[in-house]
Amino acid sequence: MGDQGRYSMADEQARWLRNNQTEMEKILWRELRGLRSSGFHFRRQAPLGRYVVDFVCHGSKLIIEVDGEQHGETDAMRRDEQRSAWLEGEGFKVIRFWNNDVNENLQGVMQSIAMHLGMRVD
Repeated sequence: MGDQGRYSMADEQARWLRNNQTEMEKILWRELRGLRSSGFHFRRQAPLGRYVVDFVCHGSKLIIEVDGEQHGETDAMRRDEQRSAWLEGEGFKVIRFWNNDVNENLQGVMQSIAMHLGMRVD
């Protein structure tokens, strides 16, 4: 079986997640799309291996995750650590923001993202 069969479940999950984004993911997505004019192309709900990441810029090897309160639970934190370790082992940098960060401090979130992308932040 080729790669298509191996990743079809992740692709299907990614498609479902793109169609069912959280409100905070929608807000951040609008902002990330604006970075195209600076040469940064993000994909949303993108499959990487057996995982689906919220946002990825392949050119910069940057993954952005937007986490709700369920990610603060012990089991979820352990899964997130394992997931981040695998993704970082593939050469990506993973940064995480809480939903309330996106909702209450979008400018600060975008400044942090810009710094990780190596953009000048005023």
